[in-house]
Amino acid sequence: MISRRKNNLYFDFMSKKVLLKDWPLKLKKWLLFSFALFFIFLPGQNWYFSLPLEAKEKNQEVLTYLPQSSRYPVNLAKVPLPDLTVQAAMVLDVGSGTVLYRFNEDFPLLPASTVKIMTALVALDHYSLDQIIEIGKIESFGQTIDFKVGQKFYVRDLLLALLVASANDAAEVLAQNYPGGKEAFVRAMNEKAESLSMSRTHFANPTGLDSDVNEHKLKDFSLTTALDLSRLARVALRDKFITQTVDKTFVVVTDLTTGQEYPLYNINILLNKRPEIKGIKTGWTEEAGECLVALAQKEEGSLVTVVLGSQDRFGETEKLIDWAYANFSWQLVIEPTLGPGH
Repeated sequence: MISRRKNNLYFDFMSKKVLLKDWPLKLKKWLLFSFALFFIFLPGQNWYFSLPLEAKEKNQEVLTYLPQSSRYPVNLAKVPLPDLTVQAAMVLDVGSGTVLYRFNEDFPLLPASTVKIMTALVALDHYSLDQIIEIGKIESFGQTIDFKVGQKFYVRDLLLALLVASANDAAEVLAQNYPGGKEAFVRAMNEKAESLSMSRTHFANPTGLDSDVNEHKLKDFSLTTALDLSRLARVALRDKFITQTVDKTFVVVTDLTTGQEYPLYNINILLNKRPEIKGIKTGWTEEAGECLVALAQKEEGSLVTVVLGSQDRFGETEKLIDWAYANFSWQLVIEPTLGPGH
């Protein structure tokens, strides 16, 4: 028993001796490890510390991507829809692009002179407003100014005649003087329609006419939809000249060769009747019926309405506008905006 205890004491003593013997080595390892950590985390002479510290005269621009606020129409009143005779119709909120009402919006129909919205856009893509165009021989009928060969007009005045008085001869003049002539102009109209995702639209001419002077149906005629026209109108209204022009009830254009003045009145009678209505283009043919693309602006929000094949384009446009403003409330919605690369 004593011998076993002695053995245990001897074992404990020898273990402690070994531990004491190893302690200097362990101390060295710990010091080496601490020294290495010190150099790892010590701030060095990197690129940032090498930059010269210079006083800036101006604050540096910082790009920030903050949420953007938008006003969206919200259906609150649940007002019943009015009775309409239209073949197709649309009501679109201009600010958000929200569709408030649609009926047969994808059905291709004859657009009549609403085509001239695209005619104006293509003309503005090529001509400057102060450019002078000489009237050549043109074949035009229907709604015209009765321009004479040899007269000269500013492009600005031709566009006024086109959009305010819906002059077919103004459309023909703008198309014929385009590089490549009328055929190239119409091709540019269709190319622009494609770029604007007007997927069910085809333009055959710059006027919107669907029959000839003898009232025979044309072999090639324009077709579009209420949806495509609402898209076209929303784009056209971004152009300052178009926006200011389609709101005019009366304009005067002048022949630069003789000084003869042509007083022109807007066909859109709603401009005089309803102060919130600011445009934009009428249309009518026997085959197409009554057509109207209208813009209404109130403090609440702006609307584009389209009626095609109507029996009362002005009255039914009023009904749609009144219905929309009575039925919808424009409310502020915060949209997150992502930074570059998203």
